[in-house]
Amino acid sequence: MVDVLALVEARLRTALGEPDARAAVTFLGTERIEVLRFTDGDIVRYATLGMSAQPMTDPAAALADPVKGPRAELVLSVRAGLADTDKVLRPLAVLASTPQVEGVIVAPGASLDIGEPLWPGAPFSSVLVAESGGLVEDLELDEPMEAVRFLPLLPMTTNEAAWKRVRGAQELEERWLANGTDLRDPLRKSVALD
Repeated sequence: MVDVLALVEARLRTALGEPDARAAVTFLGTERIEVLRFTDGDIVRYATLGMSAQPMTDPAAALADPVKGPRAELVLSVRAGLADTDKVLRPLAVLASTPQVEGVIVAPGASLDIGEPLWPGAPFSSVLVAESGGLVEDLELDEPMEAVRFLPLLPMTTNEAAWKRVRGAQELEERWLANGTDLRDPLRKSVALD
């Protein structure tokens, strides 16, 4: 059996360079989730490693398939030095464990809520899951396994998360784009919503 996590880490290193820090979190009844930190100038990227070890399973399925199903890892990018964003390691590990703990499939357009600030003083407790394929290319695996997708996380304020629930992910992303919102600013205010 192929070592999916070794391939995932190699893909992350190819795309983002060498990690300058890593932390591991294990929750009762789940497999270990690591979070790797990559620094690129004034941008810090946090990537999970462990979420893709098992495929995500449709909660309506009677049995979990150990091979088939979507696989993903999460990537968060923020500006360095503006907030204590290294405290996001545990919340990211919590988000990465949701497929195992809650039996959900994390996919683009989904909202994930941690229930507390992502880091001390953060105006965000939830994230919007964006489309993969940009920063880190999808990692193709041998059939019948599905590719590992590296899903960017876009922090949302409480108001943005509520607006997204009503209007949808695409409208929120369009609003951010139209207003030139810096989604990497760890201290940014909510975009203007009407």
